[in-house]
Amino acid sequence: MFSTNFFLSPFQRFVKLQSSSGILLLATTIIALVWANSAIGDSYLAFWNYEIGFVSDNFELRKPLLLWVNDGLMAIFFFLIGLEIKREFVIGELNSTKKVMFPLFGALGGIIIPVAFYFVLNQNPETLKGWGIPMATDIAFSLAILNVLGNRVPLSLKVFLTAFAIVDDLAAVLVIAVFYSGSLNLAMLGAAMAVLAFIYFLSYRGIYSKALIVVWGLIVWLLFLKGGLHPTLAGILMAFAVPVRNKISTNEFTEQLEGIIHNIKETRVVDGAVLSKSQLQLLNEMEGWSEKYQSPIQSFENILHNWVAFLVIPIFALANAGVVFGGTGNLDMALVFTIIVSLILGKSLGVTLVVLMGEKLKLITIPLDIKRIHIVGVSFLAGIGFTMAIFIASLAFSDSPEYIDSAKIGILIGSFISAIIGFLILRFSSKKTKLNETT
Repeated sequence: MFSTNFFLSPFQRFVKLQSSSGILLLATTIIALVWANSAIGDSYLAFWNYEIGFVSDNFELRKPLLLWVNDGLMAIFFFLIGLEIKREFVIGELNSTKKVMFPLFGALGGIIIPVAFYFVLNQNPETLKGWGIPMATDIAFSLAILNVLGNRVPLSLKVFLTAFAIVDDLAAVLVIAVFYSGSLNLAMLGAAMAVLAFIYFLSYRGIYSKALIVVWGLIVWLLFLKGGLHPTLAGILMAFAVPVRNKISTNEFTEQLEGIIHNIKETRVVDGAVLSKSQLQLLNEMEGWSEKYQSPIQSFENILHNWVAFLVIPIFALANAGVVFGGTGNLDMALVFTIIVSLILGKSLGVTLVVLMGEKLKLITIPLDIKRIHIVGVSFLAGIGFTMAIFIASLAFSDSPEYIDSAKIGILIGSFISAIIGFLILRFSSKKTKLNETT
């Protein structure tokens, strides 16, 4: 059965965090749309196109603010995604064949069918390269909606949504690496791979520090940028170098704490008094042992989650969601329609049909508290493709502003409709389930 027992409290905190982030993400999206369509709408484009950086005789790193957000800040988002992927595959809900099959089937359906819809509906060769747009699910928005429903939906459904969204993100990252990177500079990429190999070797040997990851991560990011691979991929690859396991065992940790506590008692701490140097040293030792005992990957996640949820993603939405609706002369309405249908029908049919087919063939086991109507409802929520979809659109149509705007409008409309349908299905089906259980 699909287990939800693994660190349940941390997962519930993660859901609440992502839900709050989803609300902030909606707010910044509205602000961007209002700003872009207001009387000062020209300032929106002028602000995000303002170039900053530095130039020398031998080196140049100068970009518009929009690209600093999409290439720079989003690398932090992808680093966090990489940490979550590694944790889930090593010790989480994807760490065994039995656990991974249920969300894997959902993810496969949510990837293959929407892409198939896009290929079938698209009639313009110039917009064909946007096929990766409807692949991924925005975990912040989708979990925010599930959290609004509260205990009307089982926690295992939230775990399922999170797990298959992570698999979706992994697939999207691979697609970005293969299909949406520029011309390659093999020398730069070779240097980046050498640095990554060195960092992986140090991690394997137990040599690790946050500062090391940050410094070398910046170097890999720059080498990827100059080498033609999208620099956000550096975030993913650096995350895989962060160890999951702690440095000391529980027995060693508790023994050290017991010794420190004993020494603190012996020093006769006076309540309300200023601590002595020896007492401060004991507290520092306790913090040091706590740092060693905590999983490095968990420590990094704890640091980054709030920054990503409440700063990086909202700034990304503010920078990318400002589409001008005044007039559709420059929009490709066929592209808008294709993306809307691919998100709404492609995701809902893909996730539902593939999961139910897997259950019918006894390839997966669905938890008893997840009903088929839950699968249908959450499959519509999977059509909320906001963050990753807009990111892929900006890469696919980087040289075609009119296609970027068209794609964004399709993503916003498709995500909004998917969210409404998914919410209504889960809201009213949960109510009927409760009534049936009481009769």
